[in-house]
Amino acid sequence: MGSASASSLPTSAGAGENLVLILDYGSQYTHLITRRVRQLGVLSLCVSGTAPLSSLAELRPRAVILSGGPHSVHAPGAPSFPEGFLDFAADAGAHVLGVCYGMQLLVQSLGGAVEAGERQEYGDMEVEVTTPSSALYGEGEAGKRQTVWMSHGDEVVRLPQGFEVVSRSVQGAIAAIEHQEKRYYGLQYHPEVTHSPQGMETLRRFLFDVCGIKADWKMQDVLDEEIKTIQSMVGPDEHVICALSGGVDSTVAATLVHNAIGDRLHCVFVDNGLLRYKEKERVMSTFDSDLHLPVTCIDASEQFLSNLKGVKDPEKKRKIIGREFIAVFDEFAQMLEKKIGKRPEYLVQGTLYPDVIESCPPPGSGRTHSHTIKSHHNVGGLPEGMKLKLIEPLKLLFKDEVRKLGSILNVPESFLKRHPFPGPGLAVRVLGDVTEGNALEVLRQVDEIFVQAIKDAGLYDTIWQAFAVFLPVQTVGVQGDQRTHSNAVALRAITSEDGMTADWYYFERQFLVDVVKKICNNVRGVNRVCQDITSKPPATVEWE
Repeated sequence: MGSASASSLPTSAGAGENLVLILDYGSQYTHLITRRVRQLGVLSLCVSGTAPLSSLAELRPRAVILSGGPHSVHAPGAPSFPEGFLDFAADAGAHVLGVCYGMQLLVQSLGGAVEAGERQEYGDMEVEVTTPSSALYGEGEAGKRQTVWMSHGDEVVRLPQGFEVVSRSVQGAIAAIEHQEKRYYGLQYHPEVTHSPQGMETLRRFLFDVCGIKADWKMQDVLDEEIKTIQSMVGPDEHVICALSGGVDSTVAATLVHNAIGDRLHCVFVDNGLLRYKEKERVMSTFDSDLHLPVTCIDASEQFLSNLKGVKDPEKKRKIIGREFIAVFDEFAQMLEKKIGKRPEYLVQGTLYPDVIESCPPPGSGRTHSHTIKSHHNVGGLPEGMKLKLIEPLKLLFKDEVRKLGSILNVPESFLKRHPFPGPGLAVRVLGDVTEGNALEVLRQVDEIFVQAIKDAGLYDTIWQAFAVFLPVQTVGVQGDQRTHSNAVALRAITSEDGMTADWYYFERQFLVDVVKKICNNVRGVNRVCQDITSKPPATVEWE
């Protein structure tokens, strides 16, 4: 995974005495540490593990957590913290916690020894506390065991001077270390994952008992700070465009900006020809009746679809859609200029923290650009010549935090509970050329049947995201005593906390039987329905 560069973080990110910085060395769990710390009421930010020291120093963290990663500390080019980091931490009084690779990096940098383990440890493992009194585990825990999630090939074999082993795995590997005087701590396992049931307690103890951090990070403060930031960024006579999709992110972003600058916000909803069943009608009605936002609806479906004709590559599709969106916004801005006598300067987007993280290069990859999971339309898909400056008030927040923010802003519950919908719309759910045949219409009908069935079964709020995918294959079937050669579709439903990791949702057999029957009986041109039962990782949420 990637991480936002420290230099790109606004001062309003909350630099100060209760900030925790996560230095990212490429672990798939790094974002989880960031979330877990926030769940404990402490602001945490994930930045590149190789970020310049000056940018880390500007943020003045109270604690720094060195993440895990796929590297060996012995590998050529293995990532490390910037030169002078340990001196900086010592001078600033910051506590340092190394997790997995982060612990090995800390040990090696301080003169200890890390070697390839005789027994690699992956998965559930028991560790035993080895000392009667430790900062990470507390008093009277010696001899007690807990289950943790291990994931390492190398192991620490010799500690730097002054360190103490405070727990070991049942196989004898060092599992946790401390140097309380120097404020250095290490865990060879992942406390942030649910497979480490007592991991949150260990993190809580580290933050509050060891570091003395206060749990003072609240959504109301985030809201107040963002409003101040927007008001200082946007001049008193300047106007702003907001692209509304009808989803949670753009709706909360629009409401927040509207609170900050009032009627100088001009919302636009673009029908790009890639919307779900009756999406335009449903969304415009809600904007008007519930949110009271002034929204202009632009039908640009022909413009988008003509540019997508014949395009099969997913990245190209995303880039084209990003480009056309900006073209529409530029045109809308020119129209507004004639109307109000002033050209809007800014564009609001509902970019979230996972978008930023997933679109940045992973440390130690040796690449200046990410081995991109996908180009988010909010992040990587925007053209360089964009004439509008971006306002992204949610870019340091996770989805559940955005929903809390929306609740404070009185955004209707029905909007806040909507499942996420990708910016490129159905273009990433029709595999291949979206304009071929009647793929979009077939997909809309299948998707509507599936999602409505989930709502009717009372499962909608339990599931993070549910949707249908149109597959670029035709299969043989038998319908009405006749042999058919029709389309195959896939159904995907997942549970997740933030969309960065996900598990597939297990439906009762009868539910699936009923849904498949309804799809094949009501959607002309579909004779086969598959269910996607892949978690993330290894798959992404969307198919493209």
